[in-house]
Amino acid sequence: MSTPIAAAESLLEDLGAATVPHPGGTLLTHLRRVRSRLAAWNARPALQLAGLCHAFYGTDGFPTALLPLDRRSELAGIIGTETESIVYFYGSCDREAAYPTLADEGSPFRDRFTGHSHTPDTHLRRDFAELTAANELDLTDHDSAFRDRYGADLLALFTRFRPLLSRAAWNDCLERLPGP
Repeated sequence: MSTPIAAAESLLEDLGAATVPHPGGTLLTHLRRVRSRLAAWNARPALQLAGLCHAFYGTDGFPTALLPLDRRSELAGIIGTETESIVYFYGSCDREAAYPTLADEGSPFRDRFTGHSHTPDTHLRRDFAELTAANELDLTDHDSAFRDRYGADLLALFTRFRPLLSRAAWNDCLERLPGP
């Protein structure tokens, strides 16, 4: 019997994630590292799996989509509805609109796919912040030019996200990102 991780990795391979260039190797390699970082932070299994799958629909910062949105139910059948909801939420983020106020209770979140705004619950905002930190820290670990250019901005972002981040994620941010 295949685990959700194995099934997700198989789908990622079938859709070409192992051939998409990404800092530190390929997209698939990056996705595996993000999942591993979340596991090291003791994130719950659904969030770890979302770390592996976070780029299925593309993101505001990485437009390459492996799966069209009309196949969301197929992905949910493989990774579960909770994990797929996190993956969709992460991919749908309009970063310019969401990043400044994500940690503020009741702040709006703009879905870049639909153009609509809604108010996500704290649990989903925490998942988003944690996944964002794991993703961006992986980029800084494997792309020194990215770290040099964006490291201080990322530390400022994660300082704003601090109320949403786990202690392990926050400590990793402090250890890996340059201070002001």
